[in-house]
Amino acid sequence: MGEHIIKLPDVGEGVAEAELVEWHVKVGDLVREDTVLAAVMTDKATVEIPSPVDGEILWLGAEIGDTVAIGSPIVRLKVAGEGNVKGAAAEPEPKAEAAPKPTEVKSEPAPSAPKAASKPVEPAVKASPPVATPKGTRAASVTGAPRAEGEKPLASPAVRLRAKEAGIDLRQVAGSGPAGRISHEDIEAFLARGPQLARATGLAPKDGIEDIKVVGLRRKIAEKMSLAKSRIPHITYVEEIDVTALEELRATLNKEKRGGKGAEKPKLTVLPFLMRAMVKAIADQPNLNALFDDDAGIIHQHEGIHIGIAAQTPTGLVVPVVKHAEARDLWDCAAEVNRLADAAKSGTATRDELSGSTITITSLGAMGGVATTPVINYPEVAIVGVNKMMVRPVWDGTQFIARKMMNLSSSFDHRVIDGWDAAVFVQRIKALLETPALIFVD
Repeated sequence: MGEHIIKLPDVGEGVAEAELVEWHVKVGDLVREDTVLAAVMTDKATVEIPSPVDGEILWLGAEIGDTVAIGSPIVRLKVAGEGNVKGAAAEPEPKAEAAPKPTEVKSEPAPSAPKAASKPVEPAVKASPPVATPKGTRAASVTGAPRAEGEKPLASPAVRLRAKEAGIDLRQVAGSGPAGRISHEDIEAFLARGPQLARATGLAPKDGIEDIKVVGLRRKIAEKMSLAKSRIPHITYVEEIDVTALEELRATLNKEKRGGKGAEKPKLTVLPFLMRAMVKAIADQPNLNALFDDDAGIIHQHEGIHIGIAAQTPTGLVVPVVKHAEARDLWDCAAEVNRLADAAKSGTATRDELSGSTITITSLGAMGGVATTPVINYPEVAIVGVNKMMVRPVWDGTQFIARKMMNLSSSFDHRVIDGWDAAVFVQRIKALLETPALIFVD
């Protein structure tokens, strides 16, 4: 038998370390070749680490949440054959510190008893004899804990009436009288402990605290949000948009067949229209499609428009990126959004698909609220937030008419984008979405 050490492999170009986010095995487990041992994360991409050999787990080299350098040992296995560790070179496994043995106490010989005095010495204070508790008597509870299920509280009709008027469940009151009988004094003591305990609801206070370690994607999100809010002075601009015509056009286009016979067409949501409107608006204001390297004092203004789509997944928020939106039509944008959303939710999105955005859209769909204050996806300089769509009465000059309205809540890096530029950008998007035919005009 020998030992085999598994080191953290190279999980991406230029990556020097990764965070351990999950163990799939424990010490003592028998694993086969290609069994997934652990999962590590870097740049929001999760990578599984398989075992290259069969063996038994002897040692795990990190805990969940630890940052591990590429090439560091993470697993030691006992394998058939020599393994990849020579006996002399094998590093000893870290052993748990042994608990100290209990100190032996040597019994000292008992001192010889003094000779009995001629007259017994009376104790200074005579102990009172224990008072026998009558059969069936229940000692009064200090905490007023509920009685056992099915146990009927004993109380006089007057006490029961008082408890009813005060909204007290007598099953929650400890009685101090014979056989646990509840008195008026017990009711007063119960009320004195607080009204929240006196309600006849059966509810009880909870004092437990659960400590949850922030690891994996949640830690990445926390770090990036903290960086964005600490470094970027945000300005948020909210505008109301009439999307009645857009919704009519979207419904019409979704009914029409597109492509060859039997070809599936992607369903159009509001996002592809917004993406195309942003492409047109950025053509007039390219400074919105930029990354700000504030350490170097350089703004990297991009020609290619790579739109990040903030997506909620079972593990947290990720931002898959639709690359080169300027070269995609409406349906191509829709298809790519659908593909990336599925990959993000299933956890199969690659590192390249989750990076490289130059401007971001965030949307909570039907739960989008009336207005929001989106946090910029650092180091970008702008983010466009989509709020929920609602039918509202709108005054057209002569009467109120029902229109489908939606707010855009957009945030900008005020170091780079002035308030005027932000307003011009949002107003351009508003004009395109309210007259959606303009989106198709080159």
